Amino acid sequence: PEKRQTLFFSATMPPEIQKLANHILVDPIKVEVTPESTTAEKIQQEVYYVKKNDKKDLLIHILKEKNINHVLVFSKTKHGADRIVKDLAKKNIQSAAIHGNKSQSARQNALKSFKDRTLHVLVATDIAARGIDIDELAFVINYDLPNIPESYVHRIGRTARANHDGCAITFVSEKDQTSFKAIEDFLEKRIYKIPVPEELGEAPEYAPKVSSRGKKRYGSKGKKSG
Repeated sequence: PEKRQTLFFSATMPPEIQKLANHILVDPIKVEVTPESTTAEKIQQEVYYVKKNDKKDLLIHILKEKNINHVLVFSKTKHGADRIVKDLAKKNIQSAAIHGNKSQSARQNALKSFKDRTLHVLVATDIAARGIDIDELAFVINYDLPNIPESYVHRIGRTARANHDGCAITFVSEKDQTSFKAIEDFLEKRIYKIPVPEELGEAPEYAPKVSSRGKKRYGSKGKKSG
C-alpha cells in the first residue's frame, strides 16, 4: 500500500547498513537501545597477544586455569570453528560448533545443550551467533577477531546480561594487531593486556602497521613513534 509503516532492525549499524536504511526508508526515525559503540560496564575486557599457532594451546590453558565450564567462543570462519572443536576434543573438552553449514536441527540441539549447561563450550561464527541470548553467560572468548569493530561490541554483549558480571577475552596474533587497534579506537579505550604464559612461548611484539592514510605508528609500548 502507498501508506504503510516499515520497521528496520539491525543488531549493529555499520555504515553499509545505515546507507541501506537511508535508501529504502522515507524520512526514518532512528531508535537505539544503547549507542552502538558502548559496551556493558560490567564486562571485564582482556587481551592476549599470542602467535597464531599458539592460540589453541592458549585456549585450553585459559579454560583450565580459570576453571571455565561455560563459554562462548567466536571463530571467524566455519572451518575454523570446526577445527577448534576438534582441538578441544583431543584434550577431552566437550564442545560443539554452530555455523551456516550446520543443519537447523544441529544448531538448535547445540544451542539447547549449551543453554541447559550440558554442553560447556559453544563455538560460533558471527552469522550463526547473532541474537544468541544465554542466561548468566560469564565468559566470551574471541579466538579470532571479527571483520568490523562493531561486531566486537555485539560479540562481547553476549555476556554481562541482566545485571550479571562478565568477562570478554580476545586473542590477537601478529596479523590481527592493526585490526585490534581499530577496535580499541572504536571503543575509545585501551583494553588490558594479559601476558602469555611462559610455557606457550614468547608473545609477538605489539606493532600495528601504519595505514595508507598516514595514521601514526604505535610501538611496542603503545607510544607514538616516527
